[in-house]
Amino acid sequence: MQEQALYVVAAIVIGLLLLFVLFRVLWKVAEPNEALIISGLGTGGNTKSRPDSMGFKIITGKGTLVIPGFQTARRLSLDTHGANLQVSCVTQQGLPVTVRAVVIYKVGDDFVSIANAARRFLDQQSGMNNTIHELFAGHLRSICGGLTIEDLIHNRDALTGAVRQSSADEMSKLGLVVDSLQIQEIDDESGYILNLGKPHAAAVAASARIAEAQRDQEATEAEQAAQARKAAAVRESQIQQAGYQAEVDQARAKSGQSGPLAEATARQEVVVQETRAAELEANLSEQRLLSEISKPADAKAYETRTIADAERDARIARAQAEAKETELRAAADATRVKTAAAAQAEATRARGEAEAAATRATGEAEAAAARAKGLAEAEAAQAKGLAEAEAIKARAAALAENQEAVVAQQLAENWPEIVQAGASALGNVDHMVVLNGAEGVGDMFGKALSLGGTGLGLARTLMRAMQDEDGKAEAPVVGSDGAAAGDAVRNIPVDRSPLRHTDS
Repeated sequence: MQEQALYVVAAIVIGLLLLFVLFRVLWKVAEPNEALIISGLGTGGNTKSRPDSMGFKIITGKGTLVIPGFQTARRLSLDTHGANLQVSCVTQQGLPVTVRAVVIYKVGDDFVSIANAARRFLDQQSGMNNTIHELFAGHLRSICGGLTIEDLIHNRDALTGAVRQSSADEMSKLGLVVDSLQIQEIDDESGYILNLGKPHAAAVAASARIAEAQRDQEATEAEQAAQARKAAAVRESQIQQAGYQAEVDQARAKSGQSGPLAEATARQEVVVQETRAAELEANLSEQRLLSEISKPADAKAYETRTIADAERDARIARAQAEAKETELRAAADATRVKTAAAAQAEATRARGEAEAAATRATGEAEAAAARAKGLAEAEAAQAKGLAEAEAIKARAAALAENQEAVVAQQLAENWPEIVQAGASALGNVDHMVVLNGAEGVGDMFGKALSLGGTGLGLARTLMRAMQDEDGKAEAPVVGSDGAAAGDAVRNIPVDRSPLRHTDS
């Protein structure tokens, strides 16, 4: 009985193991990065995992039992895929360019996208890259044809957005979604992009050269300033070293003198001590006899002498210190006076040179001005003389040709003065009586005009006589004619009574 029980238990255990193995073989589990596509018997009743009436079931993230022979389970990868694009395009400007991009895509996570991808790529999952390449290459060519190279370079985000938007419908039908689309590089065979960057590169290079030149200038100025400060520091150091050397020499000289002085002091002290010892030995007996009297006196004398020596040593030390201080002060004053004298001498020399240069320049300028003024005055005098000579020559020629015309011109030019001189004779007449009315007035003016004619004849006679005498003609003197006309007018008999008109 026990053996039968054991057999039964063993059979049960083996059966359970077989059932477990069979269940394990029939149970299919979908990994997180894949979807199970189950088709066959009993796959049309689950509406949650069946997005349409195609008759297959989609399992994601869990397991299901698959009956061999009645059902088929295949796996669709939900991993991310990448497709490299290299598309030759022609821009709006007619320039050929090559666009290199990369598309990161995957099957959508919803059941509709998984179903669409399963219908198209379940047995051809390795061909997804080719499909994506052809799809995006066509859209890239279409979009790049409406853009310029500048738009492609500066607005890559707009380009990628336009490509993704234009391909959204196709990608949705394929059950795919784009995770990322990046334009990696844009090349052109004509060198257009390279030429676009040359002006900016030239401007940057020019700015760099300008900045470098400015930095070099600043560095040079800083170096010059540092060298100037270094020279000033060296000068100050040399001055201080010279002062220190003077103090060292002074101390060395003083120390050289202190040796003999110390020896003399020591010998003096020895003599003093020997003398004191002799005196003590000589007066020993006397001091013994007079110890009560001489001991206090000797103590007092010793105290006085000690105090005196101390005061003497203090005075000597004080005198030496004062002498050293005076010597150092004198050396410093001498150095300061010497420096000031040198600076004043340099300033005086520079001032003298400047004044000499100014005096020389002033003298040269005054000499040049005087020379120019003399030349100008000489040229003016020469021109004036030539003009006067030409005028005299022209006047002589005119007199030789037509004396009467010249005389008439001179009289016409000076006629106001002649008339004024003739009228001045009547200036003091208070009353004038003209007889015979209008005939008397006409007679008076006729006489005045006859005086002018007489003056004209007189002038012509004088000029003809002068021409015969000297061979030259000069302009008539208007003043004499005017005086003659005035004398002629003065000879007219006048009445001092008020002017009145009478008819005879």
